[in-house]
Amino acid sequence: MKPINPIQLKQLIEASLFVLAKPLSVKAIKETVLAEFSVSRTRIQETLDELQQDYQERGVQLVKIASGYRFQTQEILSPYLQPLWQDKSPKYSRATLETLAVIAYRQPVTRGDIEYIRGVAISSHIIKSLSDRQWIKVVGHKEVPGKPALYATTPAFLDYFNLTKLADLPALTDAASLQGLFDKVQVALDESNDDDSNDDHQDDDQQVNDEQNDSENSSDTTTNELDDVDKETVDVVKNSQNLTH
Repeated sequence: MKPINPIQLKQLIEASLFVLAKPLSVKAIKETVLAEFSVSRTRIQETLDELQQDYQERGVQLVKIASGYRFQTQEILSPYLQPLWQDKSPKYSRATLETLAVIAYRQPVTRGDIEYIRGVAISSHIIKSLSDRQWIKVVGHKEVPGKPALYATTPAFLDYFNLTKLADLPALTDAASLQGLFDKVQVALDESNDDDSNDDHQDDDQQVNDEQNDSENSSDTTTNELDDVDKETVDVVKNSQNLTH
């Protein structure tokens, strides 16, 4: 194994994080770009800590999230960076945001659980949209008749929202933090929906129809299956400002 000095180590780790579009863990760094060098995980971690300090007051920060470390812009600079992107009209309603909130705060939950908490039926299009973003996945099946799928959030959900664990989610009573979280969801869903321009109009029409039905139809789910859930999550979301179109 080849030796590597502190300057070279920091440069190599910094360059690796810069060029890769996804987070890198200490383990991944050691097994890839540093595979030929004699360097411990402790030394890699210490170097990452130094880099975090180096970037603390810069426009770009090195942050730790669930799956590792990555560079990102300072959140406070976001309003000034918006002109770099074209304006995109929102295509997803409050229903999508509420559904994601219920799954995030009450996971694992079934579709019936979500419908009961929100008080309305949920369209398949909403579940598909969140699944396509890889923010939710099926983690099992509930031991009740029909064995409905249980949904939970994914590591990709944590990564996107700069969370290392679910406990880092803002408190349900913190409306401002929830607003920021949902604003970010809205932007991401809009960007994702623009990727397939040929199919967008049909999908958007279906989304609108589904979500209109979602807001009009009441859920048929019975309460005796849902002793462990409540409506606090969606109540807070509904009381937050500017979560609609």
